[in-house]
Amino acid sequence: MARLLMPKATAVWLVENTTLTFEQIADFCEMHVLEVQAVADGEVAAGIVGLDPVTNGQVTREDLDRCQADPNARLKLVAPRDLPVTKARRTRYTPVSKRGDKPDAIAWILRNQPELSDAQISKLLGTTKATINAVRDRSHWNSSNIKPRDPVLLGLCRQIDLNNAIERAHAEGRVPPTPDPVPAPDAEIAKASSEA
Repeated sequence: MARLLMPKATAVWLVENTTLTFEQIADFCEMHVLEVQAVADGEVAAGIVGLDPVTNGQVTREDLDRCQADPNARLKLVAPRDLPVTKARRTRYTPVSKRGDKPDAIAWILRNQPELSDAQISKLLGTTKATINAVRDRSHWNSSNIKPRDPVLLGLCRQIDLNNAIERAHAEGRVPPTPDPVPAPDAEIAKASSEA
């Protein structure tokens, strides 16, 4: 069930800006009538700034006008609209203990998922393009100790994020480079026997 946000501040605004009775305000704000009367007298909530429930979308202007005209009517709280929840984009914090694992994760992605662009790797692991290039060129300061390890197992990214990045790369038409074909052992034997 929806509840009123900041009931005391709403009561302050209703007392100061409407002609609603104390009973109506108390019922809407889920307060006692005497507490609303104390708000009106300035004994309670002296420093609280009033909060307009109409601009907050908790009550409609028509409902407020209807209740001001009829002292027996009660305000109805408007159900909150289902707004899409958007997650604020932040840079992902990587603990100090895991920062040394980033070059290993970069090496793993470069080896196993070469279709990912540098921008995708950078976004996925929270690293820079310079670090990616240093790992690729083997010019990283710690390149002798880099061992390719799965970034999901290292805890640097989620599997779903990695899968989404791979799908996006395939959708954009980026295909991993194919290695040179290795001749099958049977073909080498057949070739050697035909030459002899």
